[in-house]
Amino acid sequence: MPDIRLAHANILTAFHGWTVGTKVLDPTRLTDLICDAIVTYDFASQRIPGQGFLMLPDAAREMVSAGVGPRSNRADDYVTRFWRDHVGCYLRRKFAAAVDGVAAIIYTKDAYIADPDVQADAAEMLRITTPGPGCPTHVLVAVLAFAGPKPPLSPGRFVANLAGGNRESQVWSGDEIRAKAKDIIDYNSAWSVVAD
Repeated sequence: MPDIRLAHANILTAFHGWTVGTKVLDPTRLTDLICDAIVTYDFASQRIPGQGFLMLPDAAREMVSAGVGPRSNRADDYVTRFWRDHVGCYLRRKFAAAVDGVAAIIYTKDAYIADPDVQADAAEMLRITTPGPGCPTHVLVAVLAFAGPKPPLSPGRFVANLAGGNRESQVWSGDEIRAKAKDIIDYNSAWSVVAD
């Protein structure tokens, strides 16, 4: 088995005791599944080499809580949380939908340190590139526990990517951008992100 040293991105909160969105319930078993998936994944052939979207085996569904639930019209079903630099309104985790599938966003170390958001964060660059036994080969950027229709990017992430926050968005065509924007509107009218 290849030497895989997996670091968590500094933005990854799914492993925290409380979080917004997907929550990891069994960190050890899920990390083992992720490392197994990395071994067979072809990072070089991706649209942006080194950036991977890895679907995990069905067994991962019991190791996570979904990050979304059906949108509610009851104010009591929601909580406010400070997340990603602002206060937002989120569906209570008890209303999270059943998990249909789980994916991990994994970057190779080289792809991660080439990401514009990471390059703008000196502390994160230093943490990931410092030589030594803990120096990662791969970085876990996100864990996504799907429920309902395929989720698009969040509106904030979509705009941040268009503003230069991700290299892949630089190669999107105008038609791709418009299609992604419509998907985001449709999805967010039916589904809410959950929080603890």
